[in-house]
Amino acid sequence: MKRSIIMMFIWVWMWLMPGSMVAQGIEFFRGSWAEALEEARRREKIIFVDAYAQWCGPCKRMAREVFPKEEVGAFFNKHFINVKMDMEHGEGPTFGQKYPVTAYPTLFFIDYTGEVILQTRGARDAKGLIELGRKALGMIDRSAQYTARYEEGDRSPELVYQYIKALNQAGKPSLAIANEYLREHQHELDKEENLRILFEALVRADSRIFDLFVQHRSQLAQLMGSEAVQQRIEEACQRTLDQALEYRSEDLLEEAKAKMKAQCPKQADVFAARADWLFWRSQTDQKACYKAAKQYVRVFFDDAEALDRLAQDIVSREVDAPQCLKVAEKSARRAVALQPKYNYFYTLARVLMAQQQNEEAIEVAQRGLKEAQDSEMGPAVESMFRRLLRQLGAPEYIKG
Repeated sequence: MKRSIIMMFIWVWMWLMPGSMVAQGIEFFRGSWAEALEEARRREKIIFVDAYAQWCGPCKRMAREVFPKEEVGAFFNKHFINVKMDMEHGEGPTFGQKYPVTAYPTLFFIDYTGEVILQTRGARDAKGLIELGRKALGMIDRSAQYTARYEEGDRSPELVYQYIKALNQAGKPSLAIANEYLREHQHELDKEENLRILFEALVRADSRIFDLFVQHRSQLAQLMGSEAVQQRIEEACQRTLDQALEYRSEDLLEEAKAKMKAQCPKQADVFAARADWLFWRSQTDQKACYKAAKQYVRVFFDDAEALDRLAQDIVSREVDAPQCLKVAEKSARRAVALQPKYNYFYTLARVLMAQQQNEEAIEVAQRGLKEAQDSEMGPAVESMFRRLLRQLGAPEYIKG
């Protein structure tokens, strides 16, 4: 009885305490390295390793600012077995004999065979880390072991499922294989084996498979879970958006937005705001670009990181629409008001400089420099601010 009460108290504490174990973000494996390899082998996954040192500033920043992010956790928890390796303690020195590290952090992507797929040094932001993960996934191709059997005529549900899954993981086209199978079995989609194939086959929203997926959504949710089904739909809409951006297709843009709104209405506004800005920022239609920027600020008005990203995008790309710089200024000011972080000050100073408001830009950059110094961000960040202050003509930073 006493044990039950204690366990109940711990469970409630985990759910109520901020920053607790149930917080969003990357879930790191708690076992040994050998156990991580075995888990990866069992689940046919790649291992992501954060090789760090306790004294490393960039390592601490990633642990504090990148790994806890919801979008990072969603991506890495789905695709990888995640391991934190303290290179100076525990298993770290032994791990380092096989996988040498010369700078911190070093980020490894290691196959369950122990082979290094991808290795890079230095910290990444959330977007950069996800891009790195996507690159690692594309470097593994297990489809070859199924190709020969398929070409020899094996159309068993198990083989087709594994083949489609392997093709998807390798970033190879799988729609032809999936469509052939699903056309043949379109009257048997209620079977569990075929529902699993349908789930794995969904790649893009602009496809017949998406329509089949939606028709069988309730059955798929019972089998795979509602959260997994929704995530699959969101990923399909994102890939269609990626196609829209690549081919500059407004039709695909609208299709991705419409299908997100129909199937995931709670996420639709955020998706549409991001989609419209990504699409119109590089187009010649200044009116549409300005409209997309204003919509983005409305949707992300309380998200400092998203607001800062928009302002950075506008000033870095030198977006032609002059009114967009005003939106960038509003966005950057709001980000600083929400969270007075050094990098947000830097963005605001750049936006002000782009509008030739150098006097205020100097003041903002000086505040950012002080924040960076107080936060012990290191000489590289301080140097970045000093360069900006020299560009702005701040007297104390101009050397004869």
